[in-house]
Amino acid sequence: MGTFTNYFAAIGRSFVTLGDGLAVTLSYMFRKPITIQYPDRTKLPVVSMLPGRSRGILEMEASLCTGCTMCAKQCPIDCIHVEVEKDEETKQRMLTRFDIDAAKCMFCGLCVDACPSGALRHSHEFEGAMYDVGRLWLRFIDKPQAVAKPPKKGAQIITVPLGSIVRKMLYPADRQASSRSGGGSQ
Repeated sequence: MGTFTNYFAAIGRSFVTLGDGLAVTLSYMFRKPITIQYPDRTKLPVVSMLPGRSRGILEMEASLCTGCTMCAKQCPIDCIHVEVEKDEETKQRMLTRFDIDAAKCMFCGLCVDACPSGALRHSHEFEGAMYDVGRLWLRFIDKPQAVAKPPKKGAQIITVPLGSIVRKMLYPADRQASSRSGGGSQ
C-alpha cells in the first residue's frame, strides 16, 4: 500500500512544481520589459549610463607610473607586462615596456588596487569586439621614459579624462575621423 501512496504523492508534487514554474512565467508576461535595445535605441550613450565603479578595459597613464611593477605581480593571469631598466648615462630608472593583453584580462581590479600612484585604472570602454584579437594587445610605452616620483600623501593627482587613452588605442579610425572633422574625442 505504501508504494501506491508514494507513487501518487510524486505525481502530486510534479503538478505543484509545474504550477509554480508556470506562475512565474505567466507573471513575467504581464510586466513591462526592461531590455535595452543596445546600441540602436538608447537615450544616451551607453558609456555615460554606466555606474562610476564599472570595470572596463584597463588603461595606464604613463606620466604617473612609478615603475613599481606591483600591478604585474598582482595580476593572476599575467596579462600585464612591465619592464623597468636603469639608464647608465642619467642613472634614472626608465620605463621601457608597459603592455596589457586586454583579451586575457578578466577585469578583477587587483592590479588597480595595487597601483600606488593611480596610473592604472579601469576605463568605461567595454566594447572589445575586434576582427583581429591582436589589436587588444595594448602598448602604453612607445619609447623609454623616466618613471614618475611617487605622489605625496594627499596630493592632487591630475589625470586625463577617463577612457581617453584606451579609446585612442582601440579605435584609431575614430581618432582620425575626429581630427579630420575638427572635433576632438572627449
